[in-house]
Amino acid sequence: MDMKSKRRKVVNIVVLDGYTLNPGDLSWKGFENLGNVTVYERTAEDQVISRIQDAEVVITNKTPISEETLKASSKIKYIGVLATGYNVVDIKAAKERGIPVTNIPTYGTQSVAQFVFALLLEICHRVGHHDNTVQEGRWSKSEDFCYWDYPLIELAGKTMGIVGFGRIGQAVGALANAFGMKVLAYDSYKIAELETDMCSYAPLETVLSQSDVISLHAPLTDHTNEMINASTISKMKDGVILINTSRGPLIKETDLAQALKDKKVYAAALDVVSVEPIVKDNPLLGLDNCLITPHIAWAPKEARQRLMNIAVENLQAFLDGKSVNVVNN
Repeated sequence: MDMKSKRRKVVNIVVLDGYTLNPGDLSWKGFENLGNVTVYERTAEDQVISRIQDAEVVITNKTPISEETLKASSKIKYIGVLATGYNVVDIKAAKERGIPVTNIPTYGTQSVAQFVFALLLEICHRVGHHDNTVQEGRWSKSEDFCYWDYPLIELAGKTMGIVGFGRIGQAVGALANAFGMKVLAYDSYKIAELETDMCSYAPLETVLSQSDVISLHAPLTDHTNEMINASTISKMKDGVILINTSRGPLIKETDLAQALKDKKVYAAALDVVSVEPIVKDNPLLGLDNCLITPHIAWAPKEARQRLMNIAVENLQAFLDGKSVNVVNN
């Protein structure tokens, strides 16, 4: 049985896929204080309806809640998404049934910004690779006092292009400035007071053509889907570094793979891909100049605790008749 807790209180709360948020190092007590909680570590799509038959509150991270599911689950009064993105829920169908859907808009800003630079610094220095060579005995056998297998890159004086200059993009920009990098930001909404000698807004074409490093922080929309493709890559500097910690489908992966093979793009570092978990035939796998991590930029314990706290606050606000962070008003 993968249920973690079950206690009778005011409302029936079902968490469909709690393991990713809380693999055991956090507590569900905040939810337990609000109702009778059943937490499933994971839920297959064909199990959803049976598991939420008696639920008034459904909490999900990546388990889909479709219109069909809502039709078969008449007791649901509230859906809470344990993430910023909420495309796993049919929010239109939920609205038609008077069911508010909430998300977690801000919880991992600093964690994601930090991870962007973890990826970037790994490209600049290949710390993991060089540690492995030392552990394997290569340094102890070396005729020289040092060696390196990849070009070592200094960031000071280079330009960081940031596509999407919301909270996370701004945090990345602050870190870039701290490294001595100039920031060019592209966003449809501009905040004038953010502009300085080291940070300015620019059209997308300018960001693409003048940046040494490009970091993606745009939401996934019809407009941004596959915005990084052969055409936009052709506008970039030769030898650009591309980082994506936002949404995988922002990149047309076949086009990026070709650009990496051609060395048009010096290196890419991706924490997200178009289909997750990644499929075995993803064209970016196996490329030495493409680093891929399993969607973990959001996942430090501190960020997950903030997410948990906000999720509880969202539900508490709903129960108090003062809903917040509703995405389907």
